[in-house]
Amino acid sequence: MTFDRKQAANWFEQLQGRIIAGLELLETEFGDPNAKFQPKLWQRHDQHHPNDPKASGGGGRMAVLRGTLFEKAGVNFSEVHGHFSEKFRKEIPGAGESGAFWASGISLVIHPTSPHIPIIHMNTRMIATEKQWFGGGIDLTPALPDATETEAFHQQLQQGCDRFNPEYYPRFKKRCDEYFFLPHRNEPRGVGGIFYDNLDSGDLVQDFAFTQAIGSLFLEIYRPIVEAKAKLSWGEVEAE
Repeated sequence: MTFDRKQAANWFEQLQGRIIAGLELLETEFGDPNAKFQPKLWQRHDQHHPNDPKASGGGGRMAVLRGTLFEKAGVNFSEVHGHFSEKFRKEIPGAGESGAFWASGISLVIHPTSPHIPIIHMNTRMIATEKQWFGGGIDLTPALPDATETEAFHQQLQQGCDRFNPEYYPRFKKRCDEYFFLPHRNEPRGVGGIFYDNLDSGDLVQDFAFTQAIGSLFLEIYRPIVEAKAKLSWGEVEAE
């Protein structure tokens, strides 16, 4: 089944804009009202075909905010195409002989200043070779774990997954737990979340709708957490 790649790229770019606006509102309310995201455009050049402009290209927009509520927040969008190296293409579904690919997505990492507010990561993406699929995930890394917050976080993720397939949440939660396990510390990174890749159920329209739902969950999940904890006091002990 073919899928309109540009539709996906446009949505990822729009999602970046919505998330930036939502985080700036939180920074304005609880931090520095003058702190804004600073955008930076970039372009991609394919090292495997440096003299063929048709063989590679694209780029994206990085955006970074440094405030007092958010010590550093990065929300990045990209849409690129090119060729995988001969070695790497063997590991990518559908890369074939040419190694040609197209990819678009959004990724973000938010580091709050307050240790009461958890760090959060999220990404959603579409990748196309001779095959097409979606991937993404969202996870929470609190410095000071909160059992009630963790339970609510996972409930929201499960509800978002269950709308599409009741098997998604347990499967994708397990993948996240495995992916973010720290062997050298024998513990997970944070309180987990969900992680998925190579999602091609045979209905890419539905897979895209699921990926949109996960992307849209970010502000629904994170805004209430920030609002509940932005005014909590903390000192050197909590910071350490």
